[in-house]
Amino acid sequence: MQKVIVFTDIHLVSEGKTIIGIDPFARFMQGLAHALDNHPDAARVVLCGDLTHNAAQPEYARLRAALDNCPLPVSLMLGNHDRRAPFLAAFPEAERMETGHIQHHADIGDYRLICLDTLNEEAEDTHSGWLCAARLDWLEERLTEAGDRRVIVFTHHPPIETGFKGMDWIGLKNRADLTARLVAGNVVQIVSGHIHRTIQGSAGGIPVAILKSPCHQMPMALGYRDPSLSIDEPGAYGLLLLTEAGVVVHSEDFTLPPGETQIYT
Repeated sequence: MQKVIVFTDIHLVSEGKTIIGIDPFARFMQGLAHALDNHPDAARVVLCGDLTHNAAQPEYARLRAALDNCPLPVSLMLGNHDRRAPFLAAFPEAERMETGHIQHHADIGDYRLICLDTLNEEAEDTHSGWLCAARLDWLEERLTEAGDRRVIVFTHHPPIETGFKGMDWIGLKNRADLTARLVAGNVVQIVSGHIHRTIQGSAGGIPVAILKSPCHQMPMALGYRDPSLSIDEPGAYGLLLLTEAGVVVHSEDFTLPPGETQIYT
């Protein structure tokens, strides 16, 4: 069994700034320390987009400093709050396509992880997600190359509607195009962020796990067409177990106070 630690929507801001009174940097450092302390045997950390809140250079510099001592390989992805140029200025070694899109893959045993770039910064509506033909063709090539490996695909924008009208409004605009490529491959799990809430679903029969942020969360307010609703609920990260039987997805609320372990008799 292999482990993969997943953070999404960390929304780093400049020093001294907060989001609804929460310090995203402090929350991320707390969550990363918790994950590394409890799962030092993990194979990789994936940061599933919205690395920063304003795509400002000091924000990416803080992330760079936070990750410099991480003992595990890290996959960095972009979300709607990110921008490629300042990201690459801080992480010039980041893997990317010839088109400049931040997409890459990593093989872990019998599994292949594929990280997609759903950022739509060329459009007027930059908070919605989009996968152009070049990105989808690249995905199809990586799926073909995977052979018998089971594939986990990571996206910032989920490939499904969630019932949160505001977030679905700024969701992945061409969900059907992505799903059509995925069902043709050996994809066993999709992992996404963007919504700031733990949600389970499926796209074309493929399980979809949407994970919470380590910072602010989406309140349970279905039907509201406001994508900026936020609430201070426990921060979390995801833990994937890659087993012979399949993928197991856990969500760890690391900001809850530790309780005393007891044996039930």
